[in-house]
Amino acid sequence: MHYFLVVNGRKLKNFTTIVLTAIVTAWFVYIQNVSLTTFSTDDGPRAFFKGKEGIALTFNISWGDEIAEKIIDILKKNEIQNATFFLSGSWAENHPHIVEKISNANFEIGLLGYNYLDYEEVKDEEIRRDLLKAEEIFQKLGVSYKKIVRAPNGHYDERFLKIADQLNLTVVHWSINTNDWKNPGVEAIMETVQSAKNGDIILMHASDSGMQTAVALPKMIESFQSKGITFVTVSDMVAEGKVTTEEVH
Repeated sequence: MHYFLVVNGRKLKNFTTIVLTAIVTAWFVYIQNVSLTTFSTDDGPRAFFKGKEGIALTFNISWGDEIAEKIIDILKKNEIQNATFFLSGSWAENHPHIVEKISNANFEIGLLGYNYLDYEEVKDEEIRRDLLKAEEIFQKLGVSYKKIVRAPNGHYDERFLKIADQLNLTVVHWSINTNDWKNPGVEAIMETVQSAKNGDIILMHASDSGMQTAVALPKMIESFQSKGITFVTVSDMVAEGKVTTEEVH
């Protein structure tokens, strides 16, 4: 009897693994084929992560000053006018000359909070203070910014969505994460975007941690342009219209 239970337990485990794999695969196919997609609470605010037309190049910046300027120069050299930078308020406060350079190049600027917090791990009021502090810094710097925000480390829940909505901020996630901050190699970074298509929002970093991003970016731009893909800002995507939603817990 003991042997019989062990064998069937293994069969059950294998069957469960197959079923879960099928579900995950189906979900992945689904999110790659929707035209405009968001995460949301039930009938509530949402986090936008996929659009319809064009590709959005987005860059998070939270520390350092070398890579950011290189990224800006590469975009300008390649005549890319539509790109979105999410800046932490504390970084912007300490690097106003780079913020000005981003603004003068007419690139879009969004919020990355102020102190690079994990919004899932802090209280509601701390989230609110962090977002308001970031806006305060941009206003003091006289920087034109969009009312879009990204959770600093990508972690968020419905509390963050609701607080951002109360502050008239649109939460923006991404559909493709290059993991460039891990410096996996230029080819590995390029591999993550090979399947990119219209509607994708690509996450990159212009902090000094992403030392390979400036090397990969020109290749990435060339690859997309050869496919006839245009570049758009996140705000362009958000303005497109209809959305579908998935619940966030």
